[in-house]
Amino acid sequence: MEVAEVLPDFADAFPFEEFNRMQREAVPALLEHDANVVASAPTASGKTALAELAICNALADGGTALFLAPLRALTNEKEADWDRFEELGYSVYVVTGERDLNPRRARRADILVMTPEKLDSATRKHDSPRYAFVTDVDVCVIDEVHLLDADRRGSVLEVTISRLRRLCDPRVVALSATMPNVADVAAWLDADPETTLEFGEEYRPVDLNAGVKTYTHGENTFADKYRRLYRALDLAEPHLREDGQALVFVSSRQDTVQAAKKARDEIGERDVPMGARGDYDFHTEAKRLENSTLRKSVLDGVAFHHAGLSKSDKDLVEEWFKQGKIELLFSTSTLAWGVNLPARCVIIRDTKYHDPLEGEVDMSPLDILQMLGRAGRPGYDDVGYGWVVCDTREADKYRRLLRDGKEIESRLAESLETHLNAEIAMGTITDLEDVMDWLETTFYYVRGQSRPEEYDFPNLKRNVRDTLEGLVDRGFVETGENLSIEATPRGVLASTYYLRLETAARFADLCEREKIDAAAVLEAVAGAEEFDSVSARQAERDAISSVLVGQEIGDLEAGQRKVLAILRSAANGTTPAELRSDAWVIRQNATRLLSALGAFLERFASPHDANLARRVEARVENGVAEDAVGLTAIDGVGPGRASKLSTEGLATPGDVLGAGVAGLVDAGLSEGVAEQVYEGAQSLPTIELDWGAFPETVATGKNDVREVAIRNVGEPAQAGIRVTVNGVEMTASSCYLRESETIPVGVFGANEEELEYTVSVAFPGEPLLPIEETRTVTVT
Repeated sequence: MEVAEVLPDFADAFPFEEFNRMQREAVPALLEHDANVVASAPTASGKTALAELAICNALADGGTALFLAPLRALTNEKEADWDRFEELGYSVYVVTGERDLNPRRARRADILVMTPEKLDSATRKHDSPRYAFVTDVDVCVIDEVHLLDADRRGSVLEVTISRLRRLCDPRVVALSATMPNVADVAAWLDADPETTLEFGEEYRPVDLNAGVKTYTHGENTFADKYRRLYRALDLAEPHLREDGQALVFVSSRQDTVQAAKKARDEIGERDVPMGARGDYDFHTEAKRLENSTLRKSVLDGVAFHHAGLSKSDKDLVEEWFKQGKIELLFSTSTLAWGVNLPARCVIIRDTKYHDPLEGEVDMSPLDILQMLGRAGRPGYDDVGYGWVVCDTREADKYRRLLRDGKEIESRLAESLETHLNAEIAMGTITDLEDVMDWLETTFYYVRGQSRPEEYDFPNLKRNVRDTLEGLVDRGFVETGENLSIEATPRGVLASTYYLRLETAARFADLCEREKIDAAAVLEAVAGAEEFDSVSARQAERDAISSVLVGQEIGDLEAGQRKVLAILRSAANGTTPAELRSDAWVIRQNATRLLSALGAFLERFASPHDANLARRVEARVENGVAEDAVGLTAIDGVGPGRASKLSTEGLATPGDVLGAGVAGLVDAGLSEGVAEQVYEGAQSLPTIELDWGAFPETVATGKNDVREVAIRNVGEPAQAGIRVTVNGVEMTASSCYLRESETIPVGVFGANEEELEYTVSVAFPGEPLLPIEETRTVTVT
């Protein structure tokens, strides 16, 4: 069956001319029916073509296609791969983060590419002009739908697809690796029997011989890695000697590099005939690599691949592996989900990995099966070999996985209250009947019918009602007349910022404090539920203590103290080496939480408190001093430039404006950068205070009201204005400050000898230091 016969207008969209056996059998379901499709097929059997068939079918009818990729790294891969559609005149747009989103391009795109998390965000905001495009989708292709069973991410995929179907009811095409309970996924998505396709292992292009190999676990985890590495090399060696290739999966980026270094030495000692040191042309090609360690390694036929490499280096490694120039490749699990790089022998060296937020966790069974699925090179091998290297105590668990596969479960119960709160906050659930209707659209409900005992199905609806009552009791939801349900401001903010509800409650409690300082803000975030599984390793404890020494700290556990130490040191730009391996992930999560806390403070405390949180967030993100943090609000000013300017005495955007382009050049910036920074400073609010005829004295018992003018000669912004007398708040207000605002200030003759009046203007959305001016009035 030739592509040109089936889809003459889209023949150039496919990288091959003929469909394989599995693809041929799927064509009628995809092109001759309108019903939803669920297709389960072995890894490497050609499922991507099924996605492309569904997309072509939608484009032929003038529709918009949405492709859901399981990982962010794969969305960019698809964008590059699908330039074939661009050449046919169809636009492909990858929907990325909030700041980078181009709504106009998204609206006009023929093919949208997103992760489940990004689609979750977009569908929550579908009624805003920025995200309205998400309701125009005609077909939604879910790649690797078995991710429903993934920790944390599975429930996001589940509720998001249910929500999308309620919003615009697109055709859904769900693709999956082989799974035993494909019928449950089909029931959830209302796929017809004719469009539920289950392709067994006989459709694998190369047979898979998979097994488990054990090693004896020792006291030293570092030594254990090398025990497993030597076990892996023992398994790979026979294939390498026969000009086969081996792909070894390890748990972290750093481990790919270390394992490749050690493997090069060991292969040399074993005298395995590998490498291309005599190939002059390859020597020249290898110089194109940016990573110097990789440059040396590839000449011996050994390489590593991870998300931290440049795109150019990753592309070269993939190309050379396909050509056979690289014979032994060490990689993280990301590669198993992305580029199709099969090898004769696949070895999973590490079944556990260190998660900065969760500690040591088991590799997901889905990842294990996905990685093993890379074994066997179509057209080169008759059989592929896959091995799981694990501790003797866990061998039976992995043997069962390889023998029986993995049924797909719902993970919704683990985060039911969070997702239920989100639906209520969006207004898609407005009463108890809606709650039950929503429940029946979930995979959780379908799976409960299949396994009633495990899911406590007879009590499922009661459990959901109990969850709803819990939301009411904790202040996230309120009920009204006729059993109506509505989210409170706390519930809306928790949904908007994807907070765990315990964290949202913690933030709301902080808002009720009389005095909030930077230390309290950092402690609130360090103690967030999102960090509840962070562990402090023994080697890190001295570094944690040194950062926190001499500081009063509330009731935080060891892992939370580690988070606090990372945040405090990050704010100063001095993270200890012992804490750096987890610091990036923790900082990324912390800045999101600080942004959410700022929104809580603006809603429930004051704009000044929100501004404080925004400044703390900017310091954690950029590692700059407190007095220079306002510089990071200027486009084009990062941590390095902020430090440079503050060292030259330019610590605020106001200083930058006062210096002008010439002053910035004198401070060490090039003229082009100086112009850019000056222009950026002009796009921020700039405040001038005019106290008018403010008195210097007031008689005891006399009262007077004067006016202070607050002028914004920069860009308009939301502002909080506060007046204090001798440190006690007198008035406070919030406004959108465009040009000028006048505030009354009462001058009264009290018992004090002097009255110190302070007017303070803060911007909750910018990390600018509050603008403050003081006048002293003597009481006579």
